[in-house]
Amino acid sequence: MGAGRAGRGGGADVTELELAGDLGTLLALERVDRDLFRGRNAYSGPRQTLYGGQVAAQCLMAAAATVEQDRMPHSFHGYFLRAGRSDLPVILEVDRDRDGRSFSARHVVAVQDGEVIFSMVTSFHADGGGGGGGGGDGDDGRVFDEAPRRVVPQPEATPRVGWNPLLDVRQVTPTDFLKGVFTDCVWARSATPLGDDPLVHRAALTYLSDIGTGFGQQDPALVGRGGPSIDHSLWFQEGIRADEWVLVDLRPVKARSARGCYQGSLRDRDGLLGATLYQEQLLLPGSMSEVIDEVLQKEAELAAREGREPRDWEEIQRARWEDPGGR
Repeated sequence: MGAGRAGRGGGADVTELELAGDLGTLLALERVDRDLFRGRNAYSGPRQTLYGGQVAAQCLMAAAATVEQDRMPHSFHGYFLRAGRSDLPVILEVDRDRDGRSFSARHVVAVQDGEVIFSMVTSFHADGGGGGGGGGDGDDGRVFDEAPRRVVPQPEATPRVGWNPLLDVRQVTPTDFLKGVFTDCVWARSATPLGDDPLVHRAALTYLSDIGTGFGQQDPALVGRGGPSIDHSLWFQEGIRADEWVLVDLRPVKARSARGCYQGSLRDRDGLLGATLYQEQLLLPGSMSEVIDEVLQKEAELAAREGREPRDWEEIQRARWEDPGGR
């Protein structure tokens, strides 16, 4: 195989504290060596950990930079191993597992401070189609789609929540952190145009796919309160654009042993299925009041180290909505 997408994998040098102001910039990686890349972070308010969708999307872009341009990612499976730090860039190391006649397999690890924070195995396929934007599937017209879908209001009739320079998010189901309730259905799109490269749109769908949680509307007393993600799998279906409205629809499947699995879909506003996902997350014991006490204690410790006054709970809760995951 050739050198791959050198233009897509290589951009301007990334400094340690440089922040991306839009989703396209976040997905543009610096190529440090043949199979070694460095990514930017994005503004996440006072949150000190990275949004998982960012790391997964950057891993996908790094892998894609090592395969031929006619091969598009069709699936990946990733494990969240450690919390990422928002004050350090992400280093992405790619192993070229295999290049066959029509498929390529890659293993990517995201590294910070010498430790792996995320590990991804992803596969690419020569679809054989053309077209711009989110397209490029080139199938024979036979489509079977029985993925669950719900009837929701259009994004224009849905309230906007939070503030993030990268995304426009409209919440279909509510979030109330004090009650342990989180959205499991949102309209979302890139806040800026992403161009017509289908790869960029698949990476952007990866970024969107980590919003919310499939257990967000369930009673925490029955399943536990939501914790960090454990693993995340995504299968790309039809080509849809991530700079136009995408419905992220999540549904719980099974919870036991402090773990919960949920499935989901990403569709455009016409119902075209762009991707399907499965995700597992920790479900933690304890009440939300205990969580609030813990958060306020950590805020007091952080404020003391930074020589400032600690924020109250309302300020912290507003800051959470500056993170694209909303949780």
